[in-house]
Amino acid sequence: MTKQSTKLTSGPRSGASASRDMTEGSVSSHLVRLTGFMLFGFIAVMGANLMESLYIGRVGTLELAALGFTFPLVMTLQGMTMGLGVGASSVVARSIGASDWPRARRLITHSFLLVIAFVTIVAVVIYLSLETLFTMLGANDEARVLASGYMTIWLLGLPFFAIAMVGSSLMRAAGDAVKPSYLMTVGAVIQVLIGPVLIFGWADFKGYGLAGAALAFVIARTLSFLMYVYYAVKDRLVVFSMGGLLSSSRAILHVGLPAIAANLISPISLTVVTRLLAGHGEAVVAGFSVASRIETMLAMVMWALSMSVAPFVGQNWGAAQYDRVRAALRGANIFALVWGAFAFLCLYLLGPGLIALVNDDPAVIEAASSYLLIIPLGMGMMGIVANSTSSFNALGMPGPPLIISVMQMLFLSVPLALLGNYLMGYQGIFIGSVVAIVITAVTSFIWLRLTLKRRIRTALT
Repeated sequence: MTKQSTKLTSGPRSGASASRDMTEGSVSSHLVRLTGFMLFGFIAVMGANLMESLYIGRVGTLELAALGFTFPLVMTLQGMTMGLGVGASSVVARSIGASDWPRARRLITHSFLLVIAFVTIVAVVIYLSLETLFTMLGANDEARVLASGYMTIWLLGLPFFAIAMVGSSLMRAAGDAVKPSYLMTVGAVIQVLIGPVLIFGWADFKGYGLAGAALAFVIARTLSFLMYVYYAVKDRLVVFSMGGLLSSSRAILHVGLPAIAANLISPISLTVVTRLLAGHGEAVVAGFSVASRIETMLAMVMWALSMSVAPFVGQNWGAAQYDRVRAALRGANIFALVWGAFAFLCLYLLGPGLIALVNDDPAVIEAASSYLLIIPLGMGMMGIVANSTSSFNALGMPGPPLIISVMQMLFLSVPLALLGNYLMGYQGIFIGSVVAIVITAVTSFIWLRLTLKRRIRTALT
């Protein structure tokens, strides 16, 4: 593996000691390195999602709309999985910062067991509720049948996807920023390569259409799962013991359950938005599906940054390197604002051309173009929210992210989406989302700043 995982196994100069050896000026370069590798993997995964939209856009507008109806559900399931990953990586990173290697390996092992049990139960519940869920989202009969068929297959790959996602978080928390990005990339490349064959067919094979896209996801994530398991065992990141499972579960779920709840808020808001957009026709839902995936290609920089900030903050907090924590957050927030401005400019100039590559329906292009002219205005603020909530979780404080998420949904996103829809149609829904994220960013930034001042003052007295 890398030098970092050797440190985890043997215990020399890692965590607290390594944090002290790093100078203040190296904070930014270290974060850039962590984010760069994470971004490499994210580009591959989100690129695969965008290619999936490109393939399905060539099949038809109805299929593209059906894919759009699956988006809130997929985001919900991924958010739940990421919540467990947040809880696990939080306690693992702080254990490494305190040089408690046996506990770190034990936590990694028990995290995988929790993930398998959790996502299997969730997948069964969701499968039994598919028809009801898509009806609630406003899908008509044809779109509902297509969306249900897609999700039925997609759910088979959820446990494998979950292990890979949580495994990436744990490897980064353990100090290996390289291997997770490579493994994410391999899985995404496999999905992109086999997708056209399964969707459109080859020679005498006619292909499965939208269902073929789901099958490509399952095959790719199963292979990724096998690779993650191989390296987790090879690099001795796991211990084959059930001892301490209850205490590990409590520590993980202390942060993980609130993180899951917080991660569910955004998909719930997305569900409301999708239901409102469905009232404007299938073409608007299809346009939303295309545009959101294009925007995600640039927004993932924010996710990669926040996911790199979390283990960095956790390890340095455990090592009592408070100045480095503050420096990292300051640099991350400045970068978020700069990147948000750059992303808006890119999507303003290139968005219409990218949309036309996916689907040439004028109504789809109009809806997608409206999305890309409005939503990216809040991208920088979204990065500040992600940095703040990730830092709270890294500090072992899951309450504030949950409160922030609930506030954003109940008092901002949903009410403003309803108001915007009433006043300006679907464009008003997008504007409401931007206003909500700006208010949330200011609130989360001030809350984290005050919390750090109080906790550092207490720790130093």
